[in-house]
Amino acid sequence: MVSNCLGLAVMCSVLTVQLGCESSREVIDTHSLASLAADLPAIEGNDRYLASPFVTAGDRLYMVGHQDGRFPDLGWHVEGEMGGIWNHPIKLMDGFVGSIADSIDEASGCLESADRFLNYPLANKHVYERDDLTIERLQFVPDGIEGLVVEYAITNRSSERRRHTFTFTGMIDLMPVWLSERIGIEDGVDRASWDEGEQAMVAVDSLNSWSVVVGSSRSISDYRIGWSPCHQDRKGKGVDVSLAFDLDLGSGEATTIPFFVAGSYTSLDESLETFATLKTDAAQLLEEKLERYAAIKKTAGIAIPDKELQEVYTWIKYNADWLVRDVPEVGRGVSAGIPDYPWWFGADNTYTLQGVFATGQHDLARATMQLLHKLSEESNGNGRIVHEVSTNGVVFNPGNLNETPHFAMLVWNAFEWTGDREMLAQYYPTVKKGLDWMMTDQDEDGNGYPDGAGMMEIHGLDSEMIDVVVYTQQAFEVASRMAHVMDERDLATQYAHTARQLRDRINSEWWVDEASSYADFRATTRETLHLIEDAIVRADTLGKPWAIAELRDLRNRISGYPAEAKQGHVLHHNWVVNTPMEVGAADPDKALRALNTGARYTNPFGVYVTGIDRQEDQEEALESPNWQTFSYVGAVMTLPTGVQAIAEARYGRPDKAYEYLRMLTNSFSYALPGSMYEVSPDYGMIVQAWNVYAVAVPIVQYFFGVRPRAYDQHVTLRPRMPEGWDDALLANLPVGDNVITFEKQTAGGTVSYVIHQKESHWTVDLNLPRTDAIAVKVNGNRVEPEYAGDEMVIRLSGGHINVELAPS
Repeated sequence: MVSNCLGLAVMCSVLTVQLGCESSREVIDTHSLASLAADLPAIEGNDRYLASPFVTAGDRLYMVGHQDGRFPDLGWHVEGEMGGIWNHPIKLMDGFVGSIADSIDEASGCLESADRFLNYPLANKHVYERDDLTIERLQFVPDGIEGLVVEYAITNRSSERRRHTFTFTGMIDLMPVWLSERIGIEDGVDRASWDEGEQAMVAVDSLNSWSVVVGSSRSISDYRIGWSPCHQDRKGKGVDVSLAFDLDLGSGEATTIPFFVAGSYTSLDESLETFATLKTDAAQLLEEKLERYAAIKKTAGIAIPDKELQEVYTWIKYNADWLVRDVPEVGRGVSAGIPDYPWWFGADNTYTLQGVFATGQHDLARATMQLLHKLSEESNGNGRIVHEVSTNGVVFNPGNLNETPHFAMLVWNAFEWTGDREMLAQYYPTVKKGLDWMMTDQDEDGNGYPDGAGMMEIHGLDSEMIDVVVYTQQAFEVASRMAHVMDERDLATQYAHTARQLRDRINSEWWVDEASSYADFRATTRETLHLIEDAIVRADTLGKPWAIAELRDLRNRISGYPAEAKQGHVLHHNWVVNTPMEVGAADPDKALRALNTGARYTNPFGVYVTGIDRQEDQEEALESPNWQTFSYVGAVMTLPTGVQAIAEARYGRPDKAYEYLRMLTNSFSYALPGSMYEVSPDYGMIVQAWNVYAVAVPIVQYFFGVRPRAYDQHVTLRPRMPEGWDDALLANLPVGDNVITFEKQTAGGTVSYVIHQKESHWTVDLNLPRTDAIAVKVNGNRVEPEYAGDEMVIRLSGGHINVELAPS
């Protein structure tokens, strides 16, 4: 892995120097993109993973291909169609390919296997070495534009003049997104033609208003329709279009050929308008995106002793931006993952947006919440939060039980970060309806536990689930606080009572003492015995004799129980048994025992989704399972690992939490440079939204200890950092209309906490572990902290605050 340490601010200045103020609106010239890339922070890919996916991301359009530059059919959600260039809710192209030969008609010289791949925060580059020619392909997607910019830079490294034809073939495949057949949309045959006026290829779908335009700002010497010198069998009803360019390069000379892809699902006129914009404004659009990414890096930026983890944190913020899907007719929000989940999910976003808020991207988090709320109200109307929605607005799953209470938790989290009472008033009725739906319609036996599937997608596991009950308990707790804000005091009392009851019952009826764990689920003996048999088959198939023995022992112990008796069981060791610690609902003594148990179901990359899938041999655990079809069986995932990190930090073990973050770091750039796969280290989605929750929340809200209360113009800082983090900085963190910078400094025996805030009238509580033999000074003046148990609290205000703790 190679990383360039230059920051985005440097990139912007490089771009300004190269292009100049007057030229920022001109077409990208010979060296602009290639030269700029030399100063971007880049991570180089691993040769072993050149034949695996990458993404070039934008909010309106994105492109997925392989790191070696090819565009094979990939993906399973719409089989073989999840790669290529997507302009949701349609696909524009399966991809493209360049070739260098003697003529456009010569089927040779295809640039199909790059020698190197480099990933940047907002672009990527493929490098080909061919017969003393070096070809670099660089691409980026502008913000808010239904288009893509691709640049081939070709350098003659031989001692002789080289004359060739460079051919760019666009693989047109206009087609609709997943579930379009449910709203009567049919894919037509694609028709292509040469537009002499635009000097570009235009293609339209024969049954719809979809279109795409492909061309360059360079003069074209020839073209073909329905022909490619690098033919590739592919799915769909598309057509190949090829554009040829003359190359005449002396020894050491270089040239650049830019290409522009513009699309629309509305009209050809829109595609042509976008094409014209890309040709004239590409440099300006790149500069604007560079500036926005500089802001992403700066906002909630960190400086910590572990530079690897710091890099992961920074790129995870970029990753979240890569996943923004903006379809104006439906909405704007963070999608779940690329390539197979490029649409919107309730569950994924109730985790993801907590991380998005914690990293300061409040507008994005609020837009995504608004989208989820709108789609849920339109589809359900009873407070139930949708699970999965395609980018055409078609709901696939109206919602699993975990999503409705988790959304309530998200609403309160958003209120803490923003202090927006109008937003709370908008969502509060939905929260109330959702809790009523959960406890009335979904509690079949009336025992106070909703019945139905949660996060775990195991066949038959849909009785009473631990994550559903835990998130429901938390939903009542935060709904009580909402009711106080909305001046519904009786309802606040009722909700608080239900929350206390559920908390007590979680720690009694869901605790399995002999397993030192909370139960996966509660079910009747009859249902449980059936699940045990299924789990034994699973464990046997995976070759887990230890799990088979444990499951048989459980079967023997409960086989004599009454068939319809219901109780909690630890059967699968699913990661959701850690949710009571994630949210703080577990009794402290039980929490520590359960966390120690959870640590047994890990490998060097993190926590198993289902503990009975654990590899006993750690060397084998380092190898990805050999799935023949898409499956999460045997998977270690980033979300469970992040949940475990949060749980450890919440219960006062930052060093243990840090161990889990280091496991996540082991997956970073493992396959796709600059990203962590959904399934560690190299399976599933190549970019996954909830990774920002897994990484950012432990760091921002636990290591730095930021507890926002924007609605009270107050922040509590409760730093609990890993051993050795003597100096650490969290800068430019938005909280409501305030912006806070918080730094820990250590010099000799003195520890200082420096706080800057834009709004000097806000109050700050600095909450630290109790230490009696110290002197506390605030801005040079001795103060006496308040003590509460094993903690001390220092009450603060002002724009610049320096708290010093020195031996007394």
